[in-house]
Amino acid sequence: MVDNFSLLLSHVLIVLTFWLLTRRDDLDNEPPPPPEPEPEGFAKRRMAQSAKGPSRNA
Repeated sequence: MVDNFSLLLSHVLIVLTFWLLTRRDDLDNEPPPPPEPEPEGFAKRRMAQSAKGPSRNA
């Protein structure tokens, strides 16, 4: 009997926590980060290649 009660209690608490977390208004209310003035990493190389024109590697 105690085993069933502890299983039920733990699962009810998990479901209650999930339900309360999903009802929060600020869950997905984060503004996007500002865009970078110049890309870094792979995008910088790709942008430089596209500015030169299409590559003819075929």
